[in-house]
Amino acid sequence: MNFELNDTQRQLQDSVRRLLADHCSFDKRRAIAASADGRSAELWSRLAELGVTGLRVPEAHGGFGGRLEDLLPVLQACGAALVTEPVLASAVLGATALACAADAATAARLLPGVADGSRIVAWAHDEPGAHHAECWVETRAEARAGGWVLAGTKSTVLHGALAAQFVVSARVAGAPGDRGGRALFVVDAGAAGLRRRDFRLVDDTPASELQLEGVAAMPLGDPHDGAHATRAIETTLAAGTAAACADMLGAAEEAFRLSMDYLNVRQQFGRLIGANQALRHRAADMLVSLEMARSMAMAAAVAADRPGDEDSAADLARAKLVVGKHARLVCQHGVQCHGGIGMTEEYAVGHCLRRVHVLDHLFGDASAQAQRLAALAALA
Repeated sequence: MNFELNDTQRQLQDSVRRLLADHCSFDKRRAIAASADGRSAELWSRLAELGVTGLRVPEAHGGFGGRLEDLLPVLQACGAALVTEPVLASAVLGATALACAADAATAARLLPGVADGSRIVAWAHDEPGAHHAECWVETRAEARAGGWVLAGTKSTVLHGALAAQFVVSARVAGAPGDRGGRALFVVDAGAAGLRRRDFRLVDDTPASELQLEGVAAMPLGDPHDGAHATRAIETTLAAGTAAACADMLGAAEEAFRLSMDYLNVRQQFGRLIGANQALRHRAADMLVSLEMARSMAMAAAVAADRPGDEDSAADLARAKLVVGKHARLVCQHGVQCHGGIGMTEEYAVGHCLRRVHVLDHLFGDASAQAQRLAALAALA
């Protein structure tokens, strides 16, 4: 695939890289991850100043109306720096869900804050019983006293502790695995009946589990228009999948860079370990895998920018499978090249592997993507 950054994308990527080099070096990143919030308000503000938080927000609401292709270089840079800011949580998932599903009044109320970074809107879709099933929603929505209330559990809500609002998927009809019968709702973080359990993922990303017990919610669009909700959910998941691929690519690129630097400075028995043929072969394998991941991350961004296309779902599943497999291989080889130091808290290459592990499981791991490809092939 011939994919070259245009001047605007290149300038933004360079600006983000410089910002992260100054404010999110590995030592600073460790301090940020160890803080109570697990993120830096100053870094988030600076990312917002560069326009990162508004890339997916329509221009009418203060954003740039960008495509996933525009986010690809930014997310690569964030992946390489192992950023723990809510870029994926709010700037991609939250912004995409609101832009796709919200009516004009709700969009005007919420999206400007998402665009300037002052409002975090988290995506609450995954559930404990889903096991990567795309359509699985057990959370129920019920019309009551002229409004709607939700009951259920949402797992792995990225940056839930920072969110002012949640975009929550719930079922108004049908069985948990049905494609239809779903709707999207906005829930305020302080709503009565909402309980939140906060934790950290293995790569230090903050996440939450939400327990909803009769929580008041505002529907995004007509709750009984299942086609509208399905389009919004699938578009949001596609954007998240492509973003995860780009982030994994960035982490793999950093693991490769660290490994090559180490092979070219570490000496053993009077010679550079990079002169050993076995390690040279491993480095070549890493480079091949890195190029595979790069090509498929680009393919994922292109596919996510054409929702509804008959081939986009297969292209996304294929890309997520391949990027996850090869990014993991690059990071695992990187740890092996470093030996024991590679798995210590004080060295970055092991954290790159943790990042890839988390992102590989978001939106469906390799097995789930293979099952989706098989199902799509059966329908063809």
